[in-house]
This record gives sequence, structure tokens and C-alpha cells, in this order.
Amino acid sequence: MTRWTASDIPSQKDRLAVVTGTSGLGYEDARALACAGCEVILAGRDPRKGAIAIDRIRRDVAGAKIGFAQLDLAELSSIRDFADRLAKQRKSVDILINNAGVMIPPQRKTTANGFELQFGTNYLGHFALTAHLLPLLRAGSDPRVISLASVAAPAGAIDFNDLNAEKSYTPMSVYSQSKLACLMFTFELQRRSDAGDWGITSIASHPGIARTDLLHNGPGRWSAHGVARTILPFLFQPAAQGALPTLYAATSPDAAAGGYYGPDRLAETRGFPTAAKVPPQALNKAVAARLWEVSEAMTGVRFASPSLDRRKPHLEEVSSLAAA
Repeated sequence: MTRWTASDIPSQKDRLAVVTGTSGLGYEDARALACAGCEVILAGRDPRKGAIAIDRIRRDVAGAKIGFAQLDLAELSSIRDFADRLAKQRKSVDILINNAGVMIPPQRKTTANGFELQFGTNYLGHFALTAHLLPLLRAGSDPRVISLASVAAPAGAIDFNDLNAEKSYTPMSVYSQSKLACLMFTFELQRRSDAGDWGITSIASHPGIARTDLLHNGPGRWSAHGVARTILPFLFQPAAQGALPTLYAATSPDAAAGGYYGPDRLAETRGFPTAAKVPPQALNKAVAARLWEVSEAMTGVRFASPSLDRRKPHLEEVSSLAAA
């Protein structure tokens, strides 16, 4: 690909996308998809921020088909409720962009279900969301699930002895683990889709270093990371540029199933979409399979086994090991 931009997105007319996260990359994903004729559901925790994002896109994009839906990825019941509401309203979903995230809060925090916040939101929340939406995705046209990794993923390791960072909490290490988990989920989802004939294309992307509010919302505006984000904006490429690898993965006919895309310059920190380098630990199939099984137990959801008929619902509830 050569300098692929949002103007290269093929028509997305008659397609429906669910994008998590109402600001930064999520906003840019939603705006670009709406420009291409896609109907978009922008899902997030805060209705006020959601309304602001929707109003902006409607002002900028004539005839935009876009709406907000409340979804808290840090609460399993909210994820289930969101999926249930959507299933009552829609027969299919064509694109799911697992984008929303939390980055390096200085003190350990937990989700409503007791998971460490970064691992619980960035990875487990999207794992559960994908499971709940799988029947709708399988009914979609060329359905794609795009999960956001990070340039921090290569520094990550899956610590099965301390997934929730109860023994030791180092903000960046835990963030890296969560993003490595997202990348491994992408590859394992593609393997299981292929084995079970689910018809799902699973692709990962990362934005490089983009100008979003993650650092202001995570470590805080006056942290070292937050101050750098504020006074050194030239170090961060615009959010619209950072969104391009995700948009390429979600829409390009050339995006490969099980692929991984990021920016093409300066060690993948900025530029235009290209195939990203996959960290070796992300290719460990045994670890990925174990992570999948542990994630099903933690979230209380289970993707159907490959042997089930493709026309039947593919989500089964199992007893959760975490307090819901």
C-alpha cells in the first residue's frame, strides 16, 4: 500500500459498524466510516461526551447515519445489556472496532467486576463484547472485528500468575500486557473462525503515537506523560492519522485476515498504514489458547465450539469465576 488515506475507503453503504470509544481514535474511526456511507453506532460510557461527538460528526458529514449507545467496558453487565439491546434492534453487524481503552493510571484500579482496570477494560471488556456480538457479526456481510494493540505490545508478557496485577502493579507493564492480550486475541479469533467456519475476519491495528486524551485521562494532565502530551504535541501524530491503520483494517479489500497494521515510519510511531511487526510472544498459540480459556472463565462468556451449526446462536453463558 502507498500512502493510504481515509479517501481510499471504499463505499460502506448498507453496512453497520460498532465503534467503542467516543473521542480520539474512536471519534475519527466513526467520522471516516460515516463519510464512506456506513451507519455507525458509537458506544461509550458518557452520554454527554457521546452526544457531543455525534453532533460534531453530523455537522461535518452531511446525511451521516450515526448514533450513540451507552456501554461501559469495565462492567460485564453493561456489555451484556448493550449486546441484548442491539440484538433486539438489528439483525446483523458488519464491523466491530474494539478501540476504547485506559492507559497507565498511576495507582492500581479495578473494574466493577474486580479486574485490574487496564486488563479488564482494554482486553477482557472487548473479549466479552465480541463474544456477545458474535451472532450478529456472523449474520453480517464480510464481517470484520478490528482490535487495537499498541507500540507497547512488544514489551508485554502474559502473566497467568498475576493477570490482575494484585501482587505487583507497574502501570506501563500492565498496559503492555493488556495490549499484547488484544493482539493475541486477534490471532486466536481468526484461528477459531477458520476452524469453526464462523466467517469472521479478525485483524489487529495500532495507531503509533497519536494525539489523543489517553495520557491526560490515565496518568493525568500533570503527570510526566501528560505534560509531554500537552507541551510537546509535535511528538504525537494527529488522531485522524493514527486512525488510518484501523480504518484500513476495517475497510480495505487488501487487508489480510489475521493481519496486523500500523504506521509505516519512525519505528511504527507515525505515517501511513502498513503491515506491522508482530512481537514473537504474540505468536505463541499455546499461550493464546490458554488466555482464551482463562478469559472465558473470568468474563463468564463462551464462544461456541467450532462443531456447532453456523446458523445457531454462538454465545453460551457459563458460570463466572469473578464476582459479577
